[in-house]
Parts: sequence; C-alpha cells; structure tokens
Amino acid sequence: MSGDQDVQAPGFEESRSPIKIALDMKAIIRERMDQLITEKLSKRYGNGNSSMALQEVSLSAPSSGILALIGRNGAGKTTLVRILATELAPTSGSASINGIDVVKEDKRLRERIAIVPQEARTVAWMTPKQATLTYLMWRGFEYSEAKKRAEESLARLKLDKFADTLNRKLSGGTKRKALAAMVLASEADIIFLDEPTTGLDPISRRDFWEILRELAKDRFIFLTTHYLEEAEQLADTLAVLGGGRLVAVGTVPSIRGRIRYQYSIKLSANSPVPGVAQGEVTTGRNGEVQILTNEDEAFSISKKLSVAGTRFSIGPVSLDDIFFQLVGESTQGEQEAATMGGGGASW
Repeated sequence: MSGDQDVQAPGFEESRSPIKIALDMKAIIRERMDQLITEKLSKRYGNGNSSMALQEVSLSAPSSGILALIGRNGAGKTTLVRILATELAPTSGSASINGIDVVKEDKRLRERIAIVPQEARTVAWMTPKQATLTYLMWRGFEYSEAKKRAEESLARLKLDKFADTLNRKLSGGTKRKALAAMVLASEADIIFLDEPTTGLDPISRRDFWEILRELAKDRFIFLTTHYLEEAEQLADTLAVLGGGRLVAVGTVPSIRGRIRYQYSIKLSANSPVPGVAQGEVTTGRNGEVQILTNEDEAFSISKKLSVAGTRFSIGPVSLDDIFFQLVGESTQGEQEAATMGGGGASW
C-alpha cells in the first residue's frame, strides 16, 4: 500500500460537502412544512403508568385534507388534540405542524389554527350570529368583514333561520353546528374538530360532511369521531389510537391491507355455525354471529352455509371490523351510546 494513499477508517463515512448538507437540510425542512409530525409524544396525568393518557405516539402524516382519529373513550384522542392545538403541554416528546413546534412556537401556531373542543359550549345569552361575529372580531377581522363571514358560515351550515335565536333555546345538535360555524368562518388553515357531529341527526351529519370535504380542499382538518362510517367517508388519512398508543396510521385501504382477516361473514342469531379452520368467531349483543376470515376460508364457509340453506351475508371487512382486529375491541357500543345521546348532547 502506498504511503500517500488515503485510507478511510472503518465505520466512518466520507465527509459530506457543505452544499450537500445544506441541500439535505432544505429537503428535511420542506418535507416537514407539509406534515403533522409527533415524535414519542407522551402525556401523564398524575403519577404512575395507569395515568398515561398518551404513550410515545410517533406519527407522520400529510397536513392537508382530513385526518380522522378514531379510538374508544379513554384512548387519548382528546389529549392528543389538545396538545396539537397548543392547549396542553406534553409530558415528553415533541410535535410540529408544517414545521411549527406546538410547544416552542405555540403563539405562532395559534394564529393559524381554530378548534372546537369536545367540552366546548355555546354562550347561552348570545345568538349564533352574535357569537360568530364576536369570535371573528376577536381574531382580528373588521366588523363588516366579520359580519359577512358570520352570515355566510351560518348559511352554509343551514343555520341562517336560527341566526338570531338565543343559544339557550337551541337543541344540542344545533348548538354543535353553531360552534362549528364559528371556526369554519375563520381564516384558520388548520382546524381541530373533536367529535363535532355527535348528536346531529343523520341528514345534518351528511350535510356537515359535504362542508368538511369542501373546506379540506385548501385547509387541514384534524377530526376525531366515534362514527366509523364518518371516518371511512371523510378520511384522507386515518389514525387509530388504543390505550394511549398509536395502533395504525395510513389511508383506509392501506390499513385494511395490514390486517389478518379481509372478509366478514354474518349470520343471524341462533343460526348453526360451521367449523372455521382459519379465522375468528364473535357473537354480538343481539346474538348475531360474525366470522372474520381470509378469502379462501370465506369461500369454503360460504359453500357450507349455502348447502345447509343458512342465510348469511359476506363481504370485505368494515372499518369497525378493522378496529376490532387492530385494537381487540369493537367501537359499536360506543357508537350506539353516542347515537342515543341524540340532540340533547352538549359540548
């Protein structure tokens, strides 16, 4: 070996040029500018592991369109929303939206966000129009522009006929829509909605979906929901929380592709259940039997049921089935409880 030959020590890479380092840093910054990123985000209330609301949640998702967060009560959904919306400090870890740190740059982020928390309530002695107008002026709008935006937002949510009605006289579902009108009227390009459609009737809920789809064309909407149909209909990105941990994140089709069983067979109560070589058999509260299995086994079982003359339905797994396989429990009971709340539910 020549004495003047350059030898690179094992374990050391060739030094990168300053230009290469600068370009790499720009690429990282550019990537983070369009992302919601959390890194080992945790939140503890009180002492002990039992008080961990979030446990090292690491999430990277586009900060555009609609991100739907699902999980049972106590999964950590509201805690995560409050941290991202700068309302609550994490115990450890970090989070940023479009490159803005939610803790270190909270004031800067607040200029760009609007939130309807789960526990928010309307002001009883104000009307929806007054509340929306006041909120917009608080955000810095001139009176004339705030008035125009308030009227347009209320009309879009079909609340114009209630615009001058005192909030205390409105139903629970209408109060929720009035709160949503306030944030939708703002210029905020990052909107947090914590279970916004709970208590709305099915028609109002679907009308609200259409508004969210329109808004999501040029804003980022972070939505938590009990309704799996809602998540499946709206989500560009779906995140699943279970016990304070991030269980899955991605598009609905990509998450569907990760689960073990892709097909669902349902039998009415008291129907004879054939042997299942591969899959899981569950019985619902109403006695309905469900078999989760793969494609080949689903074909085999359906043949047996057809020969036996047993009525059944078969199809791809639903989002609730996916949640069950990922988390180990269904959200159906929680959805039923939310639905039973009806229009009387309050924020």
